[in-house]
Amino acid sequence: MRSIIAGRLRPVNARHGARPGPGGARATRSFFAIRTPLGFTSPAASARFGRLQCLRSFVYTKPVMATTATASRRAAPSDGLTVRALAFVGETWLLALRSLGYLFRGRLSLRDTLAQMAAIGVDSLPIVVITALSTGAVFAFYTVGVFLRFGAVQFIGGTLTLSFLLELGPVLAGVAVASRSGAAIAAEIGSMVVTEQVDALRAMAVPPVRYLVGPRLVACVVMMPVCGLFSDAAGVLGSFLMAAAQGVPQQAFLDSARNFATEADLFKGLAKTAWFGFTIAVVACQQGLKTRGGAVGVGRSTTASVVMCVVLIFVADFFLAQVLSGASVSFR
Repeated sequence: MRSIIAGRLRPVNARHGARPGPGGARATRSFFAIRTPLGFTSPAASARFGRLQCLRSFVYTKPVMATTATASRRAAPSDGLTVRALAFVGETWLLALRSLGYLFRGRLSLRDTLAQMAAIGVDSLPIVVITALSTGAVFAFYTVGVFLRFGAVQFIGGTLTLSFLLELGPVLAGVAVASRSGAAIAAEIGSMVVTEQVDALRAMAVPPVRYLVGPRLVACVVMMPVCGLFSDAAGVLGSFLMAAAQGVPQQAFLDSARNFATEADLFKGLAKTAWFGFTIAVVACQQGLKTRGGAVGVGRSTTASVVMCVVLIFVADFFLAQVLSGASVSFR
């Protein structure tokens, strides 16, 4: 087509040797006209050729424009990080509010919720128990030696028990569940997104938040205190066994734990685990729903879910400790 058009082009500008018009005047148009077989110019053909030239100009300049836009976006990395952080906070809270709305309206499936409670909570218990038991034994191994050196046997049981009820038990349970169940949630939902199963749910008028997010959120919030309770028991048991192996009287350990720890300390730790479960469920579901890019995207979403959950657990633990203990930290 280009050769046909090139064969019929002729310059009509006076600078290019345009033919004189009637009365000896030269044509003044500066664009190319296309000659028809009868020797006349065709305005329609000229217009088509002009559009062709504009299209070629757009095609050749578009990559340059895209490169310029990419460079301008990379010029301010701090702005992009701020926008992503704000988008993450907004998406997670919107997801949580929509899930709570379905919960309060009674539109969540009880069968799906029970299945998620078994998958998230019950299947995570072995990991939680082994982690807490080992940590309690190691913690007691170092702590008991210091107390025995100063003759403070009466403080060993209370110190170890209080540490697990308030801090180590909830945090270890949260990290274990985030590593096991949080990764599973993100990978499962991400696989459904890349295989267009989530789009199929929307096509059948089934809200993905009600079907996927709601049951997992309720299961995490309900089962995390159970995992925290097992973590506390396993940690204290490991501490007790290690302390007894190092020569601490068993009755002295139990009396010290009874004098220092109270039921309020247990409930404070369980309240932390409930918030940790809320965080794990919302973040894992949000990362799964935003998965893009096939199998690589699923792996990226799973990794991001575990990292964000663990970091948010430790950050939230600091603030929850201040709120639940009624104390505040002042920076001078």
